[in-house]
Amino acid sequence: MQSRPINFLCVSTYFKGQDFLKSCKAEGNVVFLLTKKSLEHEDWPWDSIDEVFYIEEWVQGHVTNGIAYKFRSLKFDVFVALDDFDVEKVARLREYFRMPGMGETTAQHFRDKLAMRFKAKDAGVQIPDFIPLFNDNEINEFADNVPAPWLLKPRLEASAKGIQKINNKQELWNIVNELGDDRHRYLIEKFAPGDVFHVDCLNYEGKVVFSRVSQYLDTPFNVAHGGGIFRSCTIETGTKDEKALTKANKQVVEAFGLRFGASHTEFIKSKSDGKIYFLETSSRVGGANLAEMVEIASGVNLWGEWARIETAAFKKVPYVLPKIKNTYAGIVVSLTRYEYPDISIFKDKEIKWKMNFPWHIGFIVESDSRERVLELLEKYTEIISKEFHASLPPSNKLEH
Repeated sequence: MQSRPINFLCVSTYFKGQDFLKSCKAEGNVVFLLTKKSLEHEDWPWDSIDEVFYIEEWVQGHVTNGIAYKFRSLKFDVFVALDDFDVEKVARLREYFRMPGMGETTAQHFRDKLAMRFKAKDAGVQIPDFIPLFNDNEINEFADNVPAPWLLKPRLEASAKGIQKINNKQELWNIVNELGDDRHRYLIEKFAPGDVFHVDCLNYEGKVVFSRVSQYLDTPFNVAHGGGIFRSCTIETGTKDEKALTKANKQVVEAFGLRFGASHTEFIKSKSDGKIYFLETSSRVGGANLAEMVEIASGVNLWGEWARIETAAFKKVPYVLPKIKNTYAGIVVSLTRYEYPDISIFKDKEIKWKMNFPWHIGFIVESDSRERVLELLEKYTEIISKEFHASLPPSNKLEH
């Protein structure tokens, strides 16, 4: 029986996961943070961190050697990746040091968009038609049989980064030829216009123990490529869509082998046939302040509960959810042309969160009425668009 506190090594090469660190410490654990030296002066919750290890850049062999050296006098118990880009790195560390948790094969299902699609297909989850860019004949067959437009997607990028819309076969081959020896790092997928949803959930012993379904009011692709304003809103509970998306998310989580932790999964409801299609998933808390939106609507802090789940899993004790509330929340976030915009005109009592980050403006609102949330989001979007909004030009450059 474990008598000493659990030693958590939390890895984050981006500034995120503060609530995880706080909750992890509050559970009585010893918390070690491995992060980049360039993040040394960020506002980490220092009172919740027992020791920090800094690296200049991630070199897997060097990190492995460093942890091995620390292992001589310090017994690590749990490795946790707090950012999407750290999932594979930490999975390799777990396998090398024979630690509990997700290994490399399972991690690929949550990082590699191609691996996701094959896994989903094998599990009977509905997905848009796709093809890897491995074989010329298969690419031609796909282009001849699946009507354009298509989306080119990098296999290992997060969010909508690097996605391009392709309108015809000639354009497709121009892009494939431009990619050259890097084409294997991409896939193409049928573009299926529709409403895009995300399911943010917590998982324990391979089962979904909490989930909340929300809808992007502008798709991440349109926001990333059209310079739009980011918006999302929790959807009406008990509806046909909410039930279908909850079921589809459960199917994905169980098929992909996520035993413990948080996940963020995206689906699209096709306008052409009304069916729900899987887009992608990740073994992490959703970004873009969606965790704050979920917490305001449900009372569940995804980062904090993830830490409690990891602790319970190591101790092999039951995990118990906190009390859940059911209201509706929505978020609107935009780049702004002001470093610190004057937001004094936004006074509605439904505002529960205000963004405080240079060159950004954003709010989360909450109400018992989803219609009221949507009304406020529409109102704020119009004001932000006229008075505050700024955008960066989309990059069409392919990354090799």
